[in-house]
Amino acid sequence: MAKGTFFKDFKDFISKGNIVDMATGVIIGGAFSKIVSSLVNDVIMPPISVLLGNVNFADLKYVLKEEVLNEAGEVAQAAISINYGNFIQLVIDFLLMAFCVFLVLRVIVKSRARLEAKKKQEEAAAEAAPAPTPEDILLLREIRDALKNNKE
Repeated sequence: MAKGTFFKDFKDFISKGNIVDMATGVIIGGAFSKIVSSLVNDVIMPPISVLLGNVNFADLKYVLKEEVLNEAGEVAQAAISINYGNFIQLVIDFLLMAFCVFLVLRVIVKSRARLEAKKKQEEAAAEAAPAPTPEDILLLREIRDALKNNKE
């Protein structure tokens, strides 16, 4: 395969509209994810934590085996635990993200439906408007000719 063909094929691939749209979606999705994470961590979780007695979800875990300390008091073997609090946090993040995406898509779908309905009404109105009859066309031609003769 020639070097020029490879770069031409790559350029064609990158310049396709759907690839650019997908890349834009990924970038916006990443930023949107940060916004939702902040919403969850900074706005929603503090009141829930207060309601649950100042519980930090990230600290919730079930210890399977306690940590082992040596004679000096240092950790010789780390504790083994199931960290379900982080899982709860991620589930809440996901549900809020899905809800926000649902709201955005719902607005887009309803806006498109309104625009299509308006377009259909305009098309129906255009079709319902009476088409000029041959008599109307003849009358307009006579008026045009009369106006043209008056100018001369």
